[in-house]
Amino acid sequence: MRKIAVIYSGNASHYRTFNEPKYNQYLAELIYFPNFLETPINHFDVLLVPSQMNETLLLQAKEKIHAYAEQGGIVVAFGPQPWEWLPNQKWEERETNFWWWKEKGAKSGLVLAAPENDLFNYITLSDATWHQHGVFWPIAGAKTLIATEDGGSVMYLDKVSTGGTWIITTLDPDYHFGSYFMPATERFLDGFLPWLANGEI
Repeated sequence: MRKIAVIYSGNASHYRTFNEPKYNQYLAELIYFPNFLETPINHFDVLLVPSQMNETLLLQAKEKIHAYAEQGGIVVAFGPQPWEWLPNQKWEERETNFWWWKEKGAKSGLVLAAPENDLFNYITLSDATWHQHGVFWPIAGAKTLIATEDGGSVMYLDKVSTGGTWIITTLDPDYHFGSYFMPATERFLDGFLPWLANGEI
């Protein structure tokens, strides 16, 4: 099983999500964000960066996270990321429709772009469907796993920007599960974390 570290902000949603026993069993360490720059991380296989992080601390951590990835680490980034810290980041903010599912003939607008990927042995598209905050337009060579119908990337794998692997998504399951709403986010985490620990990446 891969050793997964989480950068931990200590906010209420992160506390609930990453201390939930069924998820915490996959986590080797929660690294309190103010202590991140002084904490060794190269012995971990995966570094998970949650959504809803402090902008100042995140930008300060950018160089260390990139160095970790350059040495072959796997970095996971949850949630919309409007700040420039991801490699070759091209983020497009879009208006969020929180109530799309109540519209007549409702469609999420999401599609599986790589249904053959091992992740989808652990989750379905429905498990990754709640609402959208925007899209990424990844660098050539990156692989989109979940996309919008117009081709924007909601989740992608980037193995070309650094010596490691980046799993980048606009989805924010940690926030919603930790805030006690959006049932799909629990199903997402139920599959995503076992895949991250044991699946083919």
